[in-house]
Amino acid sequence: MSDTVSFGYEDVAPDEKTRRVGGVFSSVASRYDIMNDAMSGGMHRLWKDRFIRRVKPREGEQILDMAGGTGDIAFRLAKSGASVTVADINPQMLEVGMERAQKRGIDGLVWTEANAETLAFPDRFFDAYTIAFGIRNVTDIPKALREAHRVLRRGGRFFCLEFSTTLWPGFADIYDAYSHKVVPRVGQLLAHDGESYRYLIESIRRFPDMPTFERMIGEAGFVQTSVEPMLGGLVAIHSGWKI
Repeated sequence: MSDTVSFGYEDVAPDEKTRRVGGVFSSVASRYDIMNDAMSGGMHRLWKDRFIRRVKPREGEQILDMAGGTGDIAFRLAKSGASVTVADINPQMLEVGMERAQKRGIDGLVWTEANAETLAFPDRFFDAYTIAFGIRNVTDIPKALREAHRVLRRGGRFFCLEFSTTLWPGFADIYDAYSHKVVPRVGQLLAHDGESYRYLIESIRRFPDMPTFERMIGEAGFVQTSVEPMLGGLVAIHSGWKI
């Protein structure tokens, strides 16, 4: 990894990014799901439903949901009867998820504080690894992808839902203006933290484009990699398999 990494539009030392990203999510944890609805017009729910259909969780499988914080993906996965471990580096996000699970009467999830770059799980432990809107906040993305590959069994599958760059003419300009000018103001209004949401938008702009990220997944050891764009690539489902 280079001496600096991106934190939004800034280039900072790796340990500073880890610290500052932690601060962002500690700040917005309690309002995170409300903000997701506000920023996406509720469409994040449809994107996540589609993501789960691609993962195809099955009863009895062991699935790791990385950066799973508030439980949105884990709750959907658990409906299949799979055994789901929710991992997140941020304890405040996990607390929100556990409270939500208790209110919904969802039992059986395993909640653990973990860094995607240095997982404590043994080799070849999980049948599937999911990460939704979390990979761009990881300090060393290639290292996290290698860890995902390590903890998957042979035949295991990797699925990532993440923002990217829309290729639709016109829509890209509209979304760019909306995200930079409106989202931080909404963040200030609903979460009382415009700067954290400014970072979240800037982090999308600095994230690798779809072909580059697909190549990174392949370089981590995955095969049959693919990318499924939505809204012209504004959001994309990336996948790969371990052999």
